[in-house]
Amino acid sequence: MKTVLLLRHAKAERGLEYPDDVDRPLAGRGKRDATQVGEWMAAQGLVPNLVISSPAKRARQTARRCADAARYVGEMRLEDALYLSGENAYLELLRGLDDRVGSVLLVGHNPDIAVLVERLSGQAVRVPTAALARIDLPIEHWSELAEGQGKLAWVHIPGLM
Repeated sequence: MKTVLLLRHAKAERGLEYPDDVDRPLAGRGKRDATQVGEWMAAQGLVPNLVISSPAKRARQTARRCADAARYVGEMRLEDALYLSGENAYLELLRGLDDRVGSVLLVGHNPDIAVLVERLSGQAVRVPTAALARIDLPIEHWSELAEGQGKLAWVHIPGLM
């Protein structure tokens, strides 16, 4: 079995001082939420084997804060395909993972995260900022990944659980 953890980046700053979307940093609430999600993951025993993030500043910061709080010590990869490339890019990335990876945390953006949850599990869910979804896949090899075969275990939203 493989596990996919999908994390939408936490709340980001907005304003004219950030003319390029990719450069928007986390807001104060986003920093707190990203850390809380990581602490919650650690408490649940959900430290992934690999963390992959969009290169957008808010996603990188979310991934780093979450990983640090979860006590993740592995590699954190940045993948351009997770920034505004659509959910198919996420699927392609997952199918190409090394089979030694049993669980992966992908940190990215909506609508891609919400659409990916639905495509993998068949369930449409609300995915606000800093929401973490867990999908369990009954596969041995990432290359076997197909739509609708996953089971949505839960969606954790900071402050609600």
